[in-house]
Amino acid sequence: SLKMASDSPESLMTLCTDYCLRNLEGTLCYLLDNETLRLHPDIFLPSEICDKLVNEYVELVKTDSIFEPHESFFTLFSDPRSTRLARIHLREHIVQDQDLEAIRKQDLIELYLTNCEKLTAKSLQTLVSFSHTLISLSLFGCCNIFYEEENPGGCEDDCLVNPTRQVLVKDFTFEGFSRLRILNLGRLIEGVNVETLLRPLASLAALDLSGIQLNDVGFLTQWKDSLVSLVLYNMDLSEEHIQVIAQLHKLRHLDISRDHLSSYYKFKLTRRVLNLFVENLVNLTSLDISGHTMLENCTIPSMEEKMGQTSIEPAKSSIAPFRGLKRPLQFLGLFETSLCRLTHIPAYKVSGDKNEEQVLNAIEAYTEHRPEITSRAINLLFDIARIERCSQLLRALQLVITALKCHKDDKNIQVTGSAALFYLTNSEYRMEQSVKLRRQVIQVVLNGMESYQEVTVQRNCCLTLCNFSIPEELEFQYRRVNELLLNILNQSRQDESIQRIAVHLCNALVCQVDNDHKEAVGKMGFVMTMLKLIQKKLADKTCDQVMEFSWSALWNITDETPDNCEMFLNYSGMKLFLECLKEFPEKQELHRNMLGLLGNVAEVKELRPQLMTSQFISVFSNLLESKADGIEVSYNACGVLSHIMFDGPEAWGICEPHREEVVKRMWAAIQSWDINSRRNINYRSFEPILRLLPQGISPVSQHWATWALYNLVSVYPDKYCPLLIKEGGIPLLKDMIKMASARQETKEMAR
Repeated sequence: SLKMASDSPESLMTLCTDYCLRNLEGTLCYLLDNETLRLHPDIFLPSEICDKLVNEYVELVKTDSIFEPHESFFTLFSDPRSTRLARIHLREHIVQDQDLEAIRKQDLIELYLTNCEKLTAKSLQTLVSFSHTLISLSLFGCCNIFYEEENPGGCEDDCLVNPTRQVLVKDFTFEGFSRLRILNLGRLIEGVNVETLLRPLASLAALDLSGIQLNDVGFLTQWKDSLVSLVLYNMDLSEEHIQVIAQLHKLRHLDISRDHLSSYYKFKLTRRVLNLFVENLVNLTSLDISGHTMLENCTIPSMEEKMGQTSIEPAKSSIAPFRGLKRPLQFLGLFETSLCRLTHIPAYKVSGDKNEEQVLNAIEAYTEHRPEITSRAINLLFDIARIERCSQLLRALQLVITALKCHKDDKNIQVTGSAALFYLTNSEYRMEQSVKLRRQVIQVVLNGMESYQEVTVQRNCCLTLCNFSIPEELEFQYRRVNELLLNILNQSRQDESIQRIAVHLCNALVCQVDNDHKEAVGKMGFVMTMLKLIQKKLADKTCDQVMEFSWSALWNITDETPDNCEMFLNYSGMKLFLECLKEFPEKQELHRNMLGLLGNVAEVKELRPQLMTSQFISVFSNLLESKADGIEVSYNACGVLSHIMFDGPEAWGICEPHREEVVKRMWAAIQSWDINSRRNINYRSFEPILRLLPQGISPVSQHWATWALYNLVSVYPDKYCPLLIKEGGIPLLKDMIKMASARQETKEMAR
């Protein structure tokens, strides 16, 4: 019943369901007294739509952290005259007693309650109201549904001393459930008498008693003419159990598998037992014996094996008892047994640990109800993806995504699943993946980061995100990714490797994106977070990748975003700039990043007065002579000063150094640069440069701007010629050539 991650486009039905659930007030409902959802009176929906609404709602609450659950959601389906329900699948803490109670008038045919730990015996009573229509019921993992609260004493004060006690309900049975054919009681609480509970059921077709210990299963023979599927996973078997099973002659599916790590089992599978099944259960198409130890040799000696192509013909079977099968099995579960490695296995689908196909079959078969087995199977897949090449990539990805969604709170699955995703999404598999599938990967990765502060999960998730094109592929979850990464970087104790990857991702996310994105991220505390990281690194006297990426990220996020530039100044950014310069005089990459950022700050007219101090101007002037990173540091220092000069002599509020002296040093610097320099810089717009052209107040600023344009369009014509034309640079250059105040060499370059 698990919803598999799919790669085909969503159906119109799914898109509409999703839209309605995210906008209930705007579509199907109105709010009564500002709190209770009510269905509009003229809405009538058939079960095909209602089932989907309920099932998708459960899915959304479980897997989409942004989706808000509604207290009164289930009350929308309380009246079968306007909304019909037939087949619904509810899971975990999402559903409570009052939710089932709300839909008790519905004629449900199929009700799956999986791991609904909040349900108590009140819900057992609600089940009775579905008894006349219910065909299929699952109470898997509903560990409290047979408990009711008993109030001792009944007096108010006494209750405070003596809180409610949980009492096991003994008298409930499936009396009256006349149509019930399919029942899953997996992981039922100890103490409930299964035989009494089930006795009233006339003709059961499928029964799942996973994880229940029953010494006597003789009562199963009352359905020997109707039972086609029986699951006894993790039940400790004995000879008596085997004799009973052999009488259930209609069985098509039998699962007696176990988790070999969970506890000590006395029972061992023998050749005789398998022979008994093959002889008596003639309709068998599916058998699961995973996790069992074989007591004696069930295999054909390799000398007698038929050589050649591997065969699924029973006659050639390497497992001796299965030579008696009339036809190959549809499914054979051999996970964590020695048999899965044999040559000839008479089944179309085998779960095991021998190769990719068997491992994927195991993940597929066990994900929903057996996370403990699934995490080990995913671990095997991880090794296959890491060491060999996955041949069924699409299927592998879909299965891992499904497992991660289904077991959001299972640490083992989150660790192994996130590690497998890293290898399954790397570049060699890129071509085979659609946008939709890659988006699903991003969603589960972010879920993992949200739910787990655990180092391994966080690292795996961050590494997996590095396999995507950033920011493009993360655009659809932009806010959320940034929030999660900042959250990681703001933690007091940090893992070095995660910090490095997270800063790298943050930097990539604010590179080449629209200004409104940058502003939004700035408001989330991005600038402050980066400055804190820089502060920490300074204190440790280390200039590593984290330090360089942090300055680079600040350079990116302040690009044409005045609010973020102002934040940088307000949070003592300039103080950190000076300290870094002093502490790391030789770090060229660092200097380039810091000056690129200050270039952005200097472009904001209102902030320039804050740069007008003797100390800052001296530092920028001295950096004009820097040969760090080619011309980049000198170029950026000159850019900062060009914007300051553009404000005119009256804005020069300092005595030292003199304005003319700085101007002279700027001319000298520009003349020393090679006009054909290849660049370590990326312009999205020329606007801040172009504004320095139509003015006569600072010819050196005009010259710097013209040099910048000339260098960029001649070294990278394909990229920058169209940008210069688009932003109206040509007429500005033509006008400047006619200006008397412009220097001759500037006009030459402009021409």
